[in-house]
Parts: sequence; structure tokens; C-alpha cells
Amino acid sequence: MTLPHPSGPPALSRAGLDRAALRRTDDTWLAAARADPRSRVLVLSPGGGSGRRASGWQAPVADGPGGPRLALVAPRAAPPGDPWLLGVDPAGVAHWAVVVDDEASGAAPPVPAGARPADLWEIDGASLDDRDAGMLTHAVALAQWHRHHTHCPRCGARTRAARAGAIRVCEADGSEHFPRSDPAVIVLVHDGRGRCVLARQAGWPAGRVSVLAGFVEPGEAAEQAVAREVAEEVGLAVEAIAHTASQPWPFPSSLMLGYTAVATPDGRDDLVTDHEELESATWVPRAAVRAALAAPGGAASGIGLPPPVSIAHRLLADWAAGTDAAGLRGGA
Repeated sequence: MTLPHPSGPPALSRAGLDRAALRRTDDTWLAAARADPRSRVLVLSPGGGSGRRASGWQAPVADGPGGPRLALVAPRAAPPGDPWLLGVDPAGVAHWAVVVDDEASGAAPPVPAGARPADLWEIDGASLDDRDAGMLTHAVALAQWHRHHTHCPRCGARTRAARAGAIRVCEADGSEHFPRSDPAVIVLVHDGRGRCVLARQAGWPAGRVSVLAGFVEPGEAAEQAVAREVAEEVGLAVEAIAHTASQPWPFPSSLMLGYTAVATPDGRDDLVTDHEELESATWVPRAAVRAALAAPGGAASGIGLPPPVSIAHRLLADWAAGTDAAGLRGGA
């Protein structure tokens, strides 16, 4: 059986642009780059959505033989809006994002010929190339943050975007506010003998299961959060907690910290499920995960795994391929 096996960073952790942070305060350079006809602009618009798709930001996408690509426009073709600097490519071309609020204007945002509007989830960021995956993830995260931070948390006055969209500044007291990411741990728990824990939430599609995850609490280390979340959700103690990779997850503003962990030798076969967060959880053999990964659409024998855009898929694919870091107790 040939398994799809990822290489390189997780799908949304890729990038093809230099973020050019030092240019964000150079007003002369910014003005020239905005006017440069070589520059390219990604136009975002609110696309609705709910639940895990709550960010709902859409971008124009063109489908081609090499897969989907973002349909970028020149500055003169971009709609009015506050441009945010996403970065500079190896050729020195600046790339920007502009948000069009079609609900406020009453007009649909422009879509280049041959393109269609789609959000990050619909596109499946794993199918984008490095530049486009990084651009869209960055732009969606900024759009989500700017939408919800229009007022100063210190005094309640309005804020405005500054440094090419990298911060917001309070118009009353001048305080600077930076984009925030909520750290969350996501962990593949296995027993070192060829089984891993898969769980499902009640609102997921039929058959969908995934690994365990939860937010890091204030004053808590990520490894402490791994142990706490696993104990709370399925009643297991874990050891050999190992970091594997991280991925931004702008649904709406998380940074997923990926881990593997081994259940302690006295771990239960009958998992104690926290029904406030999970509908069910069970031990699944490696062979079943391999079959699900190899099946069309990622499902087999009733097991529906997370899509390739998620770091959960990456953790499962690595473990199924036998590359998990937990051979500490004879992992199969």
C-alpha cells in the first residue's frame, strides 16, 4: 500500500515571501511599492461561514493544470482600501492584501476573469503552492484581526491600521496594538504498540475523527497543556511528549502546536471520554489509519480523517508512515 506522505512543513506553514518587516516603517519605500506596476494585490472579501469556517474570507482563485492559484491584480486594478504588506518575493516584487467590504458598499468585490471566489477551507490550502499558501494564510489572519480590533482595549477609542497593516494604533492615547494568536496544542497519542487515539466531536460530519487538541491556558507551558488536555478529554496520562511542527490556523486566530505523546504503560484500553467536548474516542490500529489515508477522499471503513490542510492530517500521516518520534517504548 502506497501512502500519501507529506514532506516539508505543514500545509499552512509554508511561505514564498519575505515579510519585509523592516520596510513597514519606511514610508518612502511603501509609497513607491504601492505605486509600482509590478506589485501584486490579493483582494479579500467577507464570505460568511460559521463555526470552524467563521473567518469566511474569500479570495479570487484560478484553477489550472498545476492546481489552484491566487488571482492577483496590479495596484491600478485593485479596489480602494487600506493596503497591508504581505511581503516581497525573491525578485523584489511587493505583495499586498486589500479587503473589500461588499456588505458595506453594496457591491460585489471584483473577481479577475477566469477566477472564482473561494475561502481558505474551500480551496484546501494544501493544494496551493508555497507562496500562495503563505500569502492567503497571512492575509486571512490579518483580516480577521483587523475586523475585531477596531477599538482600543485600554480606553475604548477607535484604532487605525499602521505600519502597512502590521499594527493598530489608538487614535486617542497612541497606544500600539499587535495581532494576537491563540496558542493551541494538538497531539497524536499512541501506545507505542501500533495504536493511536482518535476522537470525534458531535457536530462533525458522519465518520469524521481526529486527534486531540485544546487551547493553552494562561501561565501554562505547551507540554503541560498536552498532558492536561489528554487527561481531561480521554482520561490518559502521557509521557515522551515530543514537539513535531506548528501551523497557523486562522479559524479564527490560532497557532496549532503539534505534538506526539505516548500513553503511560498503565493507560486504559477503555477511554474515559469527556462528553462536554467529545462525542466519543477510541484506540485505532495503525493499519486502519493507513487504509483511511490511502482511500479516495481520505475515508475507509467508516473512518474520515481531517483534510490535508490541517496539521492533524500531518500528524496522522507521519505516524502511519512509522515516523513518529516515540519509539521510546518500542513503537510499532
